[in-house]
Amino acid sequence: MNSPRELEGQVALVTGGGRGIGRSIARELADAGMRVAVAARSSDQVEETAREIGGLAVTADVSKQEDVDAMVATVERELGPIDLLVNNAGIGLSGALPWEEDPADWWHVFEINVLGAYLCSRAVLRGMVERGRGRIVNTGSGASYLPMSGGPTSYGASKAALGRFGELLAGQVADRGISVFTFSPGLVRTDMTEPFGDDMPWTPPELAPRLVRVLASGRADELAGRYIHAEHDDIEALIERADEIRERDLNAIRLQR
Repeated sequence: MNSPRELEGQVALVTGGGRGIGRSIARELADAGMRVAVAARSSDQVEETAREIGGLAVTADVSKQEDVDAMVATVERELGPIDLLVNNAGIGLSGALPWEEDPADWWHVFEINVLGAYLCSRAVLRGMVERGRGRIVNTGSGASYLPMSGGPTSYGASKAALGRFGELLAGQVADRGISVFTFSPGLVRTDMTEPFGDDMPWTPPELAPRLVRVLASGRADELAGRYIHAEHDDIEALIERADEIRERDLNAIRLQR
């Protein structure tokens, strides 16, 4: 179980940290004692979050390499080496049909949800590899694997790509002291999901931040590369079953025949 301020002194960078799930994650990590930088394209939102948690606000577009490199440099200059990156920035859920939407709008979902996670991971990994430690957590989605016939093509496809990216990256850095996770926060009520209405099976908003806090602690490192659901998985039980999960290749998105 988590202890009060068990992550004291460590540094976290949360993208998409100005609102919704990202803001909640930033609060939770600050409560655990981390020095937290929050980043987003909207300066007013990240500044509000940063004031609330005593953190650092950084304005950046994660789909632009120059923004990402400058963001990471600023965080490490102001707070110190980054111990945890939370790739939470994301957009999507457009209802436009492929033959009616602008291809640039469709592709922009991938630029934020996938390229952004890659660029941010790439930027922090330089230091993490040199130090031989670090953790990266990607905010995935059930849209990556749930049957959603007739649903938007860009969002689910981008989250599927993000999940595969996270699993492959975890394998590349496993012997360098770095752990990578992808998790689903569940169906959390945010500005992006608000149009779904009141009758949806909403996930309690506190579950995702609590899960990220556990992943940041290092207690779940043996589950690196696995897909974890904030609502449907008991992270403490998964930690206890880590050997079995690896041996049976559980908590992974696979083709079965």
